[in-house]
Amino acid sequence: MSRPQEIREFSSHDGTRLHYRHWPTTSTPRGAIVLMHRGHEHSGRMAHLVEEIDLPDMAVFAYDARGHGHSPGERGDGKSIGTLVGDLEHFVRHLATAHGIERSDIVVVAQSVGAVIAATWAHDFAPKLRGLVLASPAFKVKLYVPFARSGLALMRRLRGNFFVTSYVKAKFLTHDPARIASYESDPLITRPISVDVLLGLYAAAERVVADAAAITTPVQLLISGSDWVVQHRPQHDFYARLGSSRKEKIVFDGFFHDTLGERDRAPAVAAARRFIAGLFDDPAPAVDLRNADRQGFTAEESAVLAKPLPWYTPRGLYWAFTRASLKLGGLLSRGIALGHRTGFDSGSTLDYVYRNEARGLPLLGTLVDRIYLESIGWRGIRQRKRHVEALLREAMAQVRARRLPVRLMDIAAGHGRYVLDAVLASETRPDSILLRDYSEINVRDGRALIDRRGLGAIARFDQADAFDREDLARVKPQPTVVVVSGLYELFGDNGMVSRSLAGIADAMPEGGCLVYTGQPWHPQLELIARALTSHRQGQAWVMRRRTQAEMDQLVEAAGFRKIGQCIDEWGIFTVSLAVRAAR
Repeated sequence: MSRPQEIREFSSHDGTRLHYRHWPTTSTPRGAIVLMHRGHEHSGRMAHLVEEIDLPDMAVFAYDARGHGHSPGERGDGKSIGTLVGDLEHFVRHLATAHGIERSDIVVVAQSVGAVIAATWAHDFAPKLRGLVLASPAFKVKLYVPFARSGLALMRRLRGNFFVTSYVKAKFLTHDPARIASYESDPLITRPISVDVLLGLYAAAERVVADAAAITTPVQLLISGSDWVVQHRPQHDFYARLGSSRKEKIVFDGFFHDTLGERDRAPAVAAARRFIAGLFDDPAPAVDLRNADRQGFTAEESAVLAKPLPWYTPRGLYWAFTRASLKLGGLLSRGIALGHRTGFDSGSTLDYVYRNEARGLPLLGTLVDRIYLESIGWRGIRQRKRHVEALLREAMAQVRARRLPVRLMDIAAGHGRYVLDAVLASETRPDSILLRDYSEINVRDGRALIDRRGLGAIARFDQADAFDREDLARVKPQPTVVVVSGLYELFGDNGMVSRSLAGIADAMPEGGCLVYTGQPWHPQLELIARALTSHRQGQAWVMRRRTQAEMDQLVEAAGFRKIGQCIDEWGIFTVSLAVRAAR
């Protein structure tokens, strides 16, 4: 190759040092391409594309996924899909700090498993990316053994994580004799894959394909027409649902799975080159999502869930039975009873979920309560609490580093447990803590919690409306760290959220930090809407999801710049960190 190659490492979210390759530009820099390899492979297997794509004004980067190539980790085990998505997020952050390349100047070119990771990242983190080129994404791997997936899931429960070896031979990946020979002789090829990664791949792919409308990044989808490894249907479904303002799909007849490594790959590579160059010559218009509460797929979804079902239909009867079962559960389980009494979205319920102590009638009641507390939504809520606490500690440290006073405010704190826990675990002690909530019960119980934690000297709890812009703007002392956790997800109206964010921005100085949560997806939306009640006088708890891109746009419009994000393994709850920009 004529372009020089540099070998480097970057530190990912858990401190793991991952190996990457860098090919600098050979002309005036214009942007960057990030190459993501297939499962079982490594970054060297995509190095040929540096010359073949032939964009000398683009720096090219490619890293070895953990457990692959020269990166550390047990071979074939990336821990989880969430871990691998986090690696991509931190690699892009590294490109900004180490190479001065912003994500708005990056195009990701990804194959197979790498394409699923890239698509999941685009969905969950909503990066302001220039574009994505996805080649034969492994949205649904062909498992030729009947019931293989359910069997693997059962074995995983019985024996823990284990490894399976790929059945795919090189001759079914490409027609290129040189690529076949190099695959078979490459000592860095990793044939095993952990079941945790394989099952996680299926789950993430199903979620992203079903919710592809949330992805607004420009996408080019390259499909191999004779793919022995993955199924075509999910690829076409993904493309049809994409919310991108610019998208393109090309099917290459006769191609095997390694689309960009096929013998006659020149047309596929040329198509990718044309698409990438076009994104810089004529950037795709951004999709404005600030009115998604009035028009768009999440508004339609919410309207369907809000419509009552006739009681005599099969689904109507099913949900009536579910509600009756929960009423019975409330006689046994203290947590379910609390949800019926105060609302399953109330601060009291969340505080109960945070404590995670099963209570109820002896034996059966505590068992029911434990099952209730272990539902995926509540597990996600507890993970959200940990992420909020981590980003709150980071926000306080950043504000202190900017030589601002650390004045912490939560505009809808519930009982305030996560804020007080974060403060007690932080090396940065705040100068003041102001907790606010609309509920008299939450204010009462929150004040008691402040006293029990011994923080009465610096903390107070006031009753207030989190959506009153003028009241928020007048808050004293002036807050420098503000947290909004679990509030905006309960209200589908973007006007309300915008007023609240504007009030926070009015109150904060430049350099202050905002920690905010989101819920871009939830696997139990219909259960919540049909069977659970909210804190609003027993009304049905119907939520309108906000995609991460929509939530971020509302925050940016208020005057903040997003600098970080966390998300749980299931893709349900996000926690983001933003900085108050200059006025």
